[in-house]
Amino acid sequence: MYETNYHRPKDIAEAAKLFAGAGEARYLAGGQTLLPTMKQRLAAPSDVIDVRKLPELKGITVSGDAVTIGAATTHAEVNASAEVKKAIPALAYLAGLIGDPAVRHMGTIGGSLANNDPAADYPAAAMALNASIKTDKRTIAAEDFFTGLFSTALEPGELIVSVSFPIPAKAGYAKFENPASRYAMAGVFVAKLKDGAVRVGVTGAHGEGVFRSSAIEQALTGSWSGDAVQGVTIGADGMLSDIHGSAAYRANLVKVMAKRAVAAAG
Repeated sequence: MYETNYHRPKDIAEAAKLFAGAGEARYLAGGQTLLPTMKQRLAAPSDVIDVRKLPELKGITVSGDAVTIGAATTHAEVNASAEVKKAIPALAYLAGLIGDPAVRHMGTIGGSLANNDPAADYPAAAMALNASIKTDKRTIAAEDFFTGLFSTALEPGELIVSVSFPIPAKAGYAKFENPASRYAMAGVFVAKLKDGAVRVGVTGAHGEGVFRSSAIEQALTGSWSGDAVQGVTIGADGMLSDIHGSAAYRANLVKVMAKRAVAAAG
């Protein structure tokens, strides 16, 4: 690792001030991506600003028709939350599938969304549930937040504060895991919102990262069933292709996982 300055601010305002005054700063949440890349010398920030202990970024609340989760809340906390299990059980289930226990107890929802790994789980839920990502500067709809591979609408120094998920009428998640990393080779989150709209978020399969599947959405709008998904054709164009699976294989996985997600949603 290169030499770096470590900071632990007391609040968001101090974190933003430290970031603005540094040469090349990075926020540290769970560190599940930043620290390994620093160890491999693929990242060399001049300053690391640790925000994972900030009270403003912690906690889970259910208010009205939404579940709001602080950005520094860990995957394990989301998975274990009675509030999340009652309001959006599919979201709690998703959190329990991330990595292994060590990753789940260190990794955070805000860090996962900010990193926007193409095989991360939370982006699929954010897209399907039409989540709102609140930062220290504004609120961004999930539809506008994810802009490409490891890319988001966040500006330099902008910090995710919380994520708000509208509570759906029903939702389900299924993913096919890489057996070594547990990253999704294809993960599909399906949701029927309370206004009747159907949204489907897909992660792990496409070269540009998370996306909505309009074909599956249309099929499920007509009939909320696995049989409806069976007739959908998922194209292989743009899908990832590597030693773990071809583009055509991943395209088929999307359909299979969608059927399982619908079954899980009920």
